[in-house]
Amino acid sequence: MIEFRGVTKQYPDGTLAIGGVDLVVPPRTTTVLVGTSGSGKTTLLRMINRMVDPTSGTVHIDGTDVATVDPVGLRRSIGYVMQNSGLLPHRTVLENVMTVPLLRGAGRRAARSRALELLETVGLDPSLARKYPAQLSGGQQQRVGVARGLAADPNILLMDEPFGAVDPIVRAELQDELLRLQRELGKTVVFVTHDIDEAFRLGDQVVILRTGGEIVQRGTPAEILAAPADDFVRGFVGAERGRRALHLAEIDGREVVLDAEGRPAGVLVR
Repeated sequence: MIEFRGVTKQYPDGTLAIGGVDLVVPPRTTTVLVGTSGSGKTTLLRMINRMVDPTSGTVHIDGTDVATVDPVGLRRSIGYVMQNSGLLPHRTVLENVMTVPLLRGAGRRAARSRALELLETVGLDPSLARKYPAQLSGGQQQRVGVARGLAADPNILLMDEPFGAVDPIVRAELQDELLRLQRELGKTVVFVTHDIDEAFRLGDQVVILRTGGEIVQRGTPAEILAAPADDFVRGFVGAERGRRALHLAEIDGREVVLDAEGRPAGVLVR
């Protein structure tokens, strides 16, 4: 379990990035931090592995204050996936995935075996192992990034807008892959996005933040949709624009779900 207790972050120029956050991230579930630019979501994420230290308050993992833990060892024990995969361009796919196990003292044979296994786990053909990142598509690079994040078999996986740089079709495929992996592996995932649809699709718990790092609402997607906390949340999730108001129409003998503007959103299957 991850717990933020009265966490704030203020920079030397006076900018308040996080203002008094109390938050519990339940184990073996996906918590999505969602908000506009400047809402502090990435700052909160990076406090978990001490890439950012709070100005006040504490962050705990299973009851241990991360400030008391060696930051290098902490980061090697937590998976981290970023937007542009963060792969080392001069190393092969296999070498990129092997990096953290080797740093943690695993032998090369064990690290190699683990890396090949993970490439298959994230849906990549092992034949890609000898290629370099530049030889892969954007979606493939992100899958390698996820494999590297899982290489040390971490309990916690941090994902900072990992699918934001790929096209919508690949993004949907990667979301499907993450949902499958989470069903199989049961990690504690903290996921950052600015896309509320992605947040609702992936999150067991969704945390909506506004500028200044203030939590406006947290809950399941259903709870937030059923009772938005205020006008900001209503606007952010699309309730104000009728974006979430769906209705049925019969087209060619099938019931089609339309949004508030009459655009098809899906087919009703009874």
